[in-house]
Amino acid sequence: MRSSVSTATAPPRKPAGRFTVQAGKQQRASSSEHKHEHDDFFWTYTEEPHRTRRMAIIKAHPEVTKLCGPEPLTKYVVLLVVSIQILCAYLLRNTPVLSWPFFLTAYIVGATANQNLFLAIHEISHNLAFRNALANRVFAVFANLPIGIPYSASFRPYHLTHHKSLGVNGLDTDLPTAFEAVFLDSVAGKAFFATFQILFYALRPMFVYNLPLTQIHLFNVVVQLAFDYALVHYAGGKALGYLIMSSFLAGSLHPCAGHFIAEHYVFEKPNNREAATDPANKIPLPETYSYYGPLNFFTYNVGLHNEHHDFPAIPWTRLPKLNQIAHEFYDGLPQHKSWVYVIWQFIWDKDISLWCRVKREEGGRKVGAGGSGGGAWSEEELGANERKGPIPGVR
Repeated sequence: MRSSVSTATAPPRKPAGRFTVQAGKQQRASSSEHKHEHDDFFWTYTEEPHRTRRMAIIKAHPEVTKLCGPEPLTKYVVLLVVSIQILCAYLLRNTPVLSWPFFLTAYIVGATANQNLFLAIHEISHNLAFRNALANRVFAVFANLPIGIPYSASFRPYHLTHHKSLGVNGLDTDLPTAFEAVFLDSVAGKAFFATFQILFYALRPMFVYNLPLTQIHLFNVVVQLAFDYALVHYAGGKALGYLIMSSFLAGSLHPCAGHFIAEHYVFEKPNNREAATDPANKIPLPETYSYYGPLNFFTYNVGLHNEHHDFPAIPWTRLPKLNQIAHEFYDGLPQHKSWVYVIWQFIWDKDISLWCRVKREEGGRKVGAGGSGGGAWSEEELGANERKGPIPGVR
């Protein structure tokens, strides 16, 4: 089956003898030397690529740091989408749940809207809606309302850890566990994962490590439960059911849900593992894939994922400008052409599975592991910490 990605190479899924890459050198690890020999993840001992590329881009194009800072448009988009979802929930209050009008509205309108809100919370987690950190935390709780289940407060520290600890085993909760990879290593298993992936992303973090409860977690839960109660009281249980169904479908077999798989699963398959681990390769182990198609319109340009990981302090509206300025750094990186095809290929291609993730044993750090502030970061730490001095537009 032809891959939906272009350029880049990756190691084959089940090598005869494991290869690891360390400090630009190729070395073989025996089963007695490598404690992960029992699994088929792609283990690497190199630094994650985004910090290195960020430093190179800043050196070549220092003007990109001026793109950092909050985007005022975000709050208006969130207000619009929240209003649309509450209106739809109210209009469907007397519609049978098991009916085509209910399901199609939830799939076409609701799932797209709630995926948009998932990614609005993603933007807000980087302090990109307001300059004030507390304002961002509170606004994320507001964006959470149509999702029906409180999660914005927990998402932020887990997601920021994902950025600081990309691929680090035991820290990056975006990584599937070996348990998941073993039991879902089939067409049926992958179809199950793609259908219920929102549940995996919601529950997996709790099995990896627990976050301390903070005041913002409590605030998130209380506000969400109060909203849900009010919605049921004034519009009925079907209204809340519409929001919950929208959230489920947003992380299921929906075009926009393809980004969950597209972002960090290794799709490119080389002809042989010698080529995959050749240190002369520009990207011996591609860890992040971008997508530049039309669905970015609904998803805060999350498809520009290499750009986002390189500069998390640049908001969604300015990521295309980053790509334009530093295009020579991005033109050769792996990218997907279709999120729909990503889901199809993930399910049906025997060489692509939950094993196809790059992992590293060390590095990174946990964010929000303690303290009443929940691990709040400055944008300097998240996107342009290599540049001396304050970032324009960021306090």
